[in-house]
Amino acid sequence: MENEKSFEELMEELDSLLKKLEDKEISLDESVKSYTKAMEISKKCYDILEKNEKLIVSKMTDMGLTNFEEE
Repeated sequence: MENEKSFEELMEELDSLLKKLEDKEISLDESVKSYTKAMEISKKCYDILEKNEKLIVSKMTDMGLTNFEEE
């Protein structure tokens, strides 16, 4: 799993795709491809954030820190 991109790398790639989508000269086909890729990256970022949130909540609970809000 070493080849997986970091959260920061994924966010940079997402930013690049969003800028590409803002270009008025991009074709419809390219727009759809970029949008699809952006949604895949967005899902990966969400999964990373969710995994890390669970880890932090678990660590806090293990340390007896229960005075926090969890959605």
